[in-house]
Amino acid sequence: MMKQLSLLPLLLLFSLLTGNSSACTNAVSKVISTEGSDVILPCSPSTRENLLKKLFDWKKVGQGGETLHEVFMYDSAVHYERHSGQSEQFKGRVSHFQNELKHGNASIFIRKTKVIDSGSYTCVFPRQQPREEFCIELVVGASPKPTIRTLDQTNSWSRLQCEVHGAHPEPKVEWRDSSGNILPAEEPQVLKNGESYNVTVNVTVTKTNRYRCVATQEEIKHQISAENLLHISGTATEPSVLNSSIVVVL
Repeated sequence: MMKQLSLLPLLLLFSLLTGNSSACTNAVSKVISTEGSDVILPCSPSTRENLLKKLFDWKKVGQGGETLHEVFMYDSAVHYERHSGQSEQFKGRVSHFQNELKHGNASIFIRKTKVIDSGSYTCVFPRQQPREEFCIELVVGASPKPTIRTLDQTNSWSRLQCEVHGAHPEPKVEWRDSSGNILPAEEPQVLKNGESYNVTVNVTVTKTNRYRCVATQEEIKHQISAENLLHISGTATEPSVLNSSIVVVL
């Protein structure tokens, strides 16, 4: 299993969040992935003891610590692949590291992550004394390309609209000119659909320029933009839109 992992498209980033969760006995780990990739959620008891005949339980939990989904459970060689109990969302996508159990590795592997997988996870050793519980925050990023269209135009100005659909986490959307200056735009319209965000930002411009709509997601260090080459020269010429995008990994 471990040899196979090196060939899988993993994007992992671990960091410590400030403070501790009231339910966790250890600092919270943060794992960042991109939609459709595979990810490892790490967990090991402080004793690093052999887990072959032990119990550990993975759950996805809400803000109050309530169980939202049963993710994976191992109990003395019996786990969810052998009996019912696992939530439908995770069936067929979650596995553990059988050969690493003797080294105290209770980590799980989630295949083809989805935006709805984002959230808080707990790894618990309920029979251990003292009881240990680990918390992991998973962020599955989705970064669609912005789309630009012209809402209205006269000889002296043009009103442009930028839309970003199905992004996660919520992006900061800005209009910029060819020099990189941020333009004063209308208040962003944000609609949350499940775990995804739709963001619309309109701007009115009065000069011929190359205008860019930039969507930035600081949490996953990602930025993408679309460009519009707009001509305003005293005629009613329609603007020409360049179907181009720029992706920057911060």
